[in-house]
Amino acid sequence: MYIFIDESGIHKDVEHSVYVLVLVEVENYDFFNKSIIKLENELKIKEFHWAETIWRIKEQFINKALKLDFKIKVAVLNNPINPHIELERTLSHLLIENDMDGVYIDGKKPKWYERKIKSILRTKKFSIRKLKTVKSSQYPGIRIADMSAGLIRSFYDSKNLNKIEKYYRRLQKKIIITVK
Repeated sequence: MYIFIDESGIHKDVEHSVYVLVLVEVENYDFFNKSIIKLENELKIKEFHWAETIWRIKEQFINKALKLDFKIKVAVLNNPINPHIELERTLSHLLIENDMDGVYIDGKKPKWYERKIKSILRTKKFSIRKLKTVKSSQYPGIRIADMSAGLIRSFYDSKNLNKIEKYYRRLQKKIIITVK
């Protein structure tokens, strides 16, 4: 099993918003990656990113991506928070598998941050060699985590609910754990 982790809402330190941490679990890694790349090619986009994609393309991507086989674990917290502290706290509740082949976190993090996450993995008896912080361009699974985090945050922030809600309801069927 492969796990892809992304956050959304970390840029908000004032006003009401939510911080969302998403773990995407994938069993059939190769097929999953190829399907995402094929979808991006069909849509004529280099790679999907929630914040940088126009709604028309976002909608087509979400529609097809939700047909793929993956599961989600999500933490939803009210901002303002310290995302580094919350990542550490919530990961210890969400990372409960023991058959992981790899854990990929979106975005390059400072060394101290990686060490903190590795210490969580060690206490749960996970191999720390399986953890990597990566760019979204390197792993298509990160882009699905980004899509999921963006969609969930938009839903909880009540942004564009007339567009978002139907996709959130479909995504909700893939959520196996929610921490609030």
